[in-house]
Amino acid sequence: MPAEQLESFLDNPAMREAVSIVFEQSSGGSEELQWGDVEDALSSGQWGRLIETGVLVSGGTGFAFANPERVEEILKQHGHLSDATDDVDEIESESWAWYDKAAGVATLALFTGYWNTGIRDLIASVDNIVLAPITDMFPFYAVIILLAVVTGFYSTVLQGRLIDREKLQAYQERMNELKERKEAAKERGDDEALEQVQEEQMEAAGGSLGMFKLQFRPTVWIMLITIPVFLWLRWKVRGGHLGVGETGIVVPLTGAVSWQEPLLGPVSTWIVWYFLCSMASRQIIQKTLNIQTSSASSS
Repeated sequence: MPAEQLESFLDNPAMREAVSIVFEQSSGGSEELQWGDVEDALSSGQWGRLIETGVLVSGGTGFAFANPERVEEILKQHGHLSDATDDVDEIESESWAWYDKAAGVATLALFTGYWNTGIRDLIASVDNIVLAPITDMFPFYAVIILLAVVTGFYSTVLQGRLIDREKLQAYQERMNELKERKEAAKERGDDEALEQVQEEQMEAAGGSLGMFKLQFRPTVWIMLITIPVFLWLRWKVRGGHLGVGETGIVVPLTGAVSWQEPLLGPVSTWIVWYFLCSMASRQIIQKTLNIQTSSASSS
């Protein structure tokens, strides 16, 4: 069977699992097998399909793989052999650098500003040194737009640069592969293979923590800058620091509303305005700079 056809054939999870079993039973494709050697693990239909398609060819006393090297390579790519598992373990062993951890601690400290008035006022006062000249130049609604664009820009850039998409995709492919193998084992009623897959799923459960670390790393750096901006906006609106004539905005279908007035359920107008501007700016920035922020788009 040509290499391209073999790879296409092994895209089927059930047949890939069957080939994996035969490969292991044949000591890595080095020994010939007969139907009686694998009848407890494979159905007769699967065994016949392997012979019919040329994956197995007749030898002296049984059947052997026509291209064991290529079969081994494909099985490793799909996580059926030990090398794929070793790769996952290597990914899971990685951790944040010291500066990532420092950013995480700083972010937690900034979070206290949402509940502690003293910390919030301190952070906002420092921010105001930089932002006060901007508020003197532009109306408050435009300041919110500007801050939303700035935060949207660095959030998009950080997500695009700090997420290791190859490792994240490796986690996802590994978990999807185990799911496919489990379903294939259930379909053919192979309790032994099902138990083995379940054990591998338990071992791979640590991958969820690894995925969380990869995905949460840019979030920490984004919040490190976004939280002070958000606290400043809250301090500006709720602390009575708005200028004369800047207490509200005109909203379509609603009319004139104050910044503190609930606009979307219990959510205040300034929060709704900020998040709408932020989401819109991020979409524009992603399209303009062609920055990928999801693992799916990188595949």
